[in-house]
Amino acid sequence: MGACEGRVVIVTGAARGLGRAHALAFAAEGATVVVNDLGVSREGEGGDSGPAHELVAEIEATGGTAIANGADVADWDQAQAMVAEAVDRFGRLDTLVCNAGFLRDRMLANMSEDEWDTVVRVHLKGHFAPVRHAITHWRDRSKAGEEVDGRVVMTTSGAGLMGSIGQGNYAAAKAGIALLVVQAAAEWGRYGVRVNGVAPDARTRMTEGVFYDAEAPEEAWDDKDPANVSPLVVWLGSGDCDVTGRVFEITGGLLNACDGWQHGPVVDAGNRPFAVSEVGAAVHQAIGGAPDPAPVYGA
Repeated sequence: MGACEGRVVIVTGAARGLGRAHALAFAAEGATVVVNDLGVSREGEGGDSGPAHELVAEIEATGGTAIANGADVADWDQAQAMVAEAVDRFGRLDTLVCNAGFLRDRMLANMSEDEWDTVVRVHLKGHFAPVRHAITHWRDRSKAGEEVDGRVVMTTSGAGLMGSIGQGNYAAAKAGIALLVVQAAAEWGRYGVRVNGVAPDARTRMTEGVFYDAEAPEEAWDDKDPANVSPLVVWLGSGDCDVTGRVFEITGGLLNACDGWQHGPVVDAGNRPFAVSEVGAAVHQAIGGAPDPAPVYGA
């Protein structure tokens, strides 16, 4: 019996990179997998259903069950249809892994409106739309008296937690996803749903040439294999997961929990508003009592 035996799992952006590794890992643990992928390029262009169908064939060849799905996860109606297909075909949905995304990197001072809108759309709305339709399914089951054991795994990034020079659109979207983890977990626990996030560090199409040299020898990248991230994702998507509202960084065999914004030390003006002349000293006093922020990647 695998960790996800009998569970129905949707993995978005599943045909390549991290998503592919996650889909294979879930299938190996007994899950039925909906392999969602548009087959676009690293920059979100084009489209090819071939990789998703090839992955389905690979899962089936090992005795697993999977179907391909070509929904645009940032399209409201298509995201709804994707969730409905899983429920109609397999009778239920147990886990949703939101992983789809692409990059259009540019320094903020040079970034176009389209470069901003498309990246924020695929990452942030591409998380919200599927989970919004998934929670409708789980909420309805819960209100009908069924015991729900739903799981959501969202994909943020170190860029979303600390920032990344030249990736302002991506970093802002991933920061939104990190907060969406916290928000959804707080709202959906009542329906039997746990929500967590991962900030993976792995070698994929999206990171080659940005964080990793695509010409470096393969053996230098062993700890950056996307498959190293998947055990965490599978556990978070399984019935064994007993945490919610947390984000975890993982690279190779290293894992840590990330902490978000916290209330820092309070400077008290003494039961009155601050005068403008006092603000500078109060700001520096507050900063002095707070931990230093993590540096922005590439700064």
